[in-house]
Amino acid sequence: MYTSTIQKLIKEFSKFPTVGPRTAARFVFYLLNLPKEEVLNLLKLIQELKAQVKLCSFCFNPYEDQGPLCAICQNATRDRSLLCVVEKEVDLDSIEKTKKYKGLYFILGGTVSALKKEDIEKLRIEELKERILSPKKSGLDADFKEIIIAVNPTTEGEATALYLERHLKTLKSGGELAEPIKITRLGRGLPVGGELEYADEETLSSALESRR
Repeated sequence: MYTSTIQKLIKEFSKFPTVGPRTAARFVFYLLNLPKEEVLNLLKLIQELKAQVKLCSFCFNPYEDQGPLCAICQNATRDRSLLCVVEKEVDLDSIEKTKKYKGLYFILGGTVSALKKEDIEKLRIEELKERILSPKKSGLDADFKEIIIAVNPTTEGEATALYLERHLKTLKSGGELAEPIKITRLGRGLPVGGELEYADEETLSSALESRR
């Protein structure tokens, strides 16, 4: 039987995405066997993460620069008529690596599973609506003409995409936007059940170019 301290730490690590109790236990014993200096350095990095890294006031991308916006949102050369909605930060990074997309992003913060209320409440749906209708409130000068729903081609991703489409369509039909907004999704090329962060750059590029 593990000591209470080890059990508490295993419980905390088990809260990490995709980490179960067995993997969490491996993390704990790995830390237990590390030299004290390395553990202290890890603690210092975690403290710096919380102290120095902040979320962009528009897209929620983590960054360390001065000002309320990340480097992508600050970049005047980006196409401010395009907004790509992704599930998480690593998906944004994967799309950026293709060098095929030149618009802006919005990080949704997850997906919905069978449209459960608790999953829906965790998503930044209301923030997304506000960014589309009034981007200047977040410090960004933009006029979006197309929203690209770039979620993973999984069951949860499909449910999320359909949920988003319903909400975004109500925005464009409500007369709040000067012009009808185009809603597209990534095209074929991504394997069903796969995830963007594991797709190669060529596949992602093809999916972007063939969006519909």
